[in-house]
Amino acid sequence: MNAFHRPAPRFRLRQGTLLIVLALAAARAAAGPEPEELSTLPLESLMDVTMVTSASRFAQRVSDAPSAVSVLTSQDVREHGWRTLGDALASLPGLYVSSDRNYDYLGARGFLRPGDYDSRFLLLIDGVRVNDSVYDQASIGDDSLVDMDLVERIEYVPGPGAAVYGSNALFGVINVITKTGSALAGAQGAVSAGSRGERRGRASYGYHSQDGTDLLLSVKASTRRGDALYAPEYDTPEQNHGLAEGLDYQRAHGAFVKASRGGWGVSAGYIERVKGVPTASFGAVFNAPYHTRDTQSFASVAYNAAPADDVALSTRLDWGRADYLGVGWYPDAEGRVRQNIDGDHAAWYALNLNATFTGLAGHKLLAGLDAQRNARRDQFNFNQDPYQQELDDRRADSRLGAYVEDEMRLARKVVVNAGLRFDRDSITGTRLSPRAALIWQPGAADTLKLIYGTAYRSPNAYELYYAVGVADGGQAANPGLRAEEISTHELVWERQPDAYSKVSLAVFHYRISGLITETVRRDGMLMFDNTERASANGMELAAERLYPGGTRVRANYAWQRARDGDGASLVNSPRHLAKLNATWPLPGEALRLGVEGRCMSRRLTEHTTAAGYCNWNLTLLPARRRAAGLDWSLSFYNAGDHRYADPAGPAFVQEAIPREGRTIVTKIGYAF
Repeated sequence: MNAFHRPAPRFRLRQGTLLIVLALAAARAAAGPEPEELSTLPLESLMDVTMVTSASRFAQRVSDAPSAVSVLTSQDVREHGWRTLGDALASLPGLYVSSDRNYDYLGARGFLRPGDYDSRFLLLIDGVRVNDSVYDQASIGDDSLVDMDLVERIEYVPGPGAAVYGSNALFGVINVITKTGSALAGAQGAVSAGSRGERRGRASYGYHSQDGTDLLLSVKASTRRGDALYAPEYDTPEQNHGLAEGLDYQRAHGAFVKASRGGWGVSAGYIERVKGVPTASFGAVFNAPYHTRDTQSFASVAYNAAPADDVALSTRLDWGRADYLGVGWYPDAEGRVRQNIDGDHAAWYALNLNATFTGLAGHKLLAGLDAQRNARRDQFNFNQDPYQQELDDRRADSRLGAYVEDEMRLARKVVVNAGLRFDRDSITGTRLSPRAALIWQPGAADTLKLIYGTAYRSPNAYELYYAVGVADGGQAANPGLRAEEISTHELVWERQPDAYSKVSLAVFHYRISGLITETVRRDGMLMFDNTERASANGMELAAERLYPGGTRVRANYAWQRARDGDGASLVNSPRHLAKLNATWPLPGEALRLGVEGRCMSRRLTEHTTAAGYCNWNLTLLPARRRAAGLDWSLSFYNAGDHRYADPAGPAFVQEAIPREGRTIVTKIGYAF
């Protein structure tokens, strides 16, 4: 019997309720500081991050940001053993991650349809946009450019961000700020080994001189054997009784460099990943060799200057490239099995100019210009033996955006943040994206935010132009697609009585129109079309607390109700999410234990449901990271070995794709 077909409750109520109670308990703790005991804790242990840069493209206090901003730090990454960006983001309020055993996908506020790519989030690395120019995908798995050991902090800005960033920022902006060379201060390396043949290695070097020159260099590599995967839909003698063996493997290697001196800064990154695909997606032959190869790279040169005390200027030139190749075996119209090659080439370059002016009393003004040229949006597909070309589509287009934003302090306790952006792209024409937030601080500890914003997403090249197998029921192009749009209303309450406690509550409503959806036509062809609408109401409760003795607790609960235009619940949209992250020193204070719990209610699949679940991850590590010497950790992911699955999209025969069982990983690092 397949694991996700076992009888299971709709929601693990006991464990889910436990997490919710813990969240409420932490929220209650936030109302009462204990300064006598907490004052003995070292400054670097404070969880408070007072300034963020991602919400408005300039530095501002978290309480002044026009969003319920969440921040994760390098300490969080280390204490919970997160291996990918998706692992980290899945701990935040309202976010959840699905996997189809090839890519990881991020959902927010009840919206993550199987078959969609992560094109409704904008992903930045040190402020550099890295969504590719064919799929507009924000890679959050092992195919991501982000090395988690190099993360200084992650800023997540939920809600529409088009007023300052343009297309793709429908559900949020993710900015990964990497470490500097001074943070490493020399050479260091790390190796890890784990279940299913997992092996990872990293070597890094950091340098900082007295004249301000800062340099970071890092390389990494990993390999993994993976699981044998059972699918009851293929359980026949001719298909190995539904067991895909030796096809879940993964190999990857990458590099990252970052340097700065004076006002200049440069950064570059590279990742190549080969992933075996065991799911027979898109009509592939089950248990036959099938793999994808993804290569991504970027480079950026920036210059920042302050010609006056009240003026800051920023200029940045970016370049990016992404290449995809999929190799599998498919039956043709005559029933012959042939090898098919599918792929794309994406290349783009962009220029960003902005200026911040603070010379006008009570105002912080930002004005900027973004220009991006998508030099390559090429897609191809062909069969081998004999050669038969199915697709050779070559495209290029441009985007131009101008934006202004003003943070106005109307009174000592009242701030209005208003922004407006004008965009023009050669595919969907012109668009205006406003955002406004009224921020009131009735007391020293409390902040209320009333936020309204809109955003849009232009259709990507895959949705517009991909056409393969038109003669025998494949996928058709739709160059007439329009941009999809979202409008969001949100009320946020934040309470932070001291640097050790915080509680927040966000209530939201959003509506999406012109939703780009992969549909099945009457002739059996797949095609993307602007056929649907969606809306959602929800709330997100979050609390965190640093206790005397060093115990840190962060918990959140989200309730969300997302529906399509006919009022039906969306596929892969959980009603409840509950999460707990806690770390505390063990007796003797030499070791520290990190515990992570995640509960999700049941979700609809295309025709049935995927059961709810609760998972627990554990990480044991030294209580303190030393500037030099040995560091190690032992992590248990899905420690209870719970069997669960994520809803699959229309490209799969399976209703749901099983996730991995218990995984054990040992990591050893050394800083010289």
